[in-house]
Amino acid sequence: MLVALHSEIREGEVPGYLEAHATIPSDLVRTFTRVGINDWTIWRSGRRLFHLVDCDDWDAANAELGPDPANVAWQERIGRYVELFRGSDGEDGYAPLQEVWRLAAQVSRTPRGDA
Repeated sequence: MLVALHSEIREGEVPGYLEAHATIPSDLVRTFTRVGINDWTIWRSGRRLFHLVDCDDWDAANAELGPDPANVAWQERIGRYVELFRGSDGEDGYAPLQEVWRLAAQVSRTPRGDA
């Protein structure tokens, strides 16, 4: 499953965030693998970050990540740069964004040649 997230970097902290996030710790990579996170990509526009997470089950992975020691250490390190996460309606929250449209989904629903 694909999950999109939106977060924002604290004012003045973009360089620090980019430096800290150039490589994540190996123990966190192992944790991601264990909890079923297969890939995680982050794009930046100004202070806004857009995350695309490829995972087996977001809710299950997120529940396991919470208390994991590698994740706790990472959140302490990266948390100083991240101001907040936002949900689909722009509210504070760590909920996935609403998927509005996907080309592959449209193509799979369309009779051949009518896309």
